Amino acid sequence: MKRLHRDDIYGWSVFDERLDIDFHSVVWVRLDGNVVIDPLPLSEHDRAHLEQLGPVSTIVITNSDHTRASKPLAEATGARILGPAGERGQLECDVWLDDGDEVVPGLTVITLDGSKTPGELALLLEETTLITGDLIRAHAAGSLCLLPDPKLSDKRQAVASLRRLADLPRIEAVLPGDGWPVFRGGARALADLAAEFD
Repeated sequence: MKRLHRDDIYGWSVFDERLDIDFHSVVWVRLDGNVVIDPLPLSEHDRAHLEQLGPVSTIVITNSDHTRASKPLAEATGARILGPAGERGQLECDVWLDDGDEVVPGLTVITLDGSKTPGELALLLEETTLITGDLIRAHAAGSLCLLPDPKLSDKRQAVASLRRLADLPRIEAVLPGDGWPVFRGGARALADLAAEFD
């Protein structure tokens, strides 16, 4: 497991040979119980590290294609699973999340329209770190991209969702579920991507 851009944020990854990119999971370490986002299967090393970081209380699934290893992790830790309200019937969750909901203090839900699944979630961590699932990704280091057109359910809505994220004023880091993280200049990377659709 790797420490990311803050002392309280870690992640682990699996390389996808078909897409030639990494898939990522994120852990936010908190005194009141750690939050894990889109958990992939854990190696023994990463499992031991996750246990060292403290108890996991909450698992967030950003979309139904990112259920990954959520259920085994919940069974092992007793954590509750939270997921997008727009995908009821597509996955099993303890709590359903809508736009503006607070997962825990400091972690806010933003729903994204037009992606490949309805109601995909992005998560805004303390106003400065944006965690995305599938819609916003990065296939090349230092820049962001949108999910390819054939995967989008509605490109117009997808671009509108992107613009909404680009309007967030204080984004420093963007941690996509798929591809390269952007640890600095996140707001600029989002603005540059949005400008491609002007």
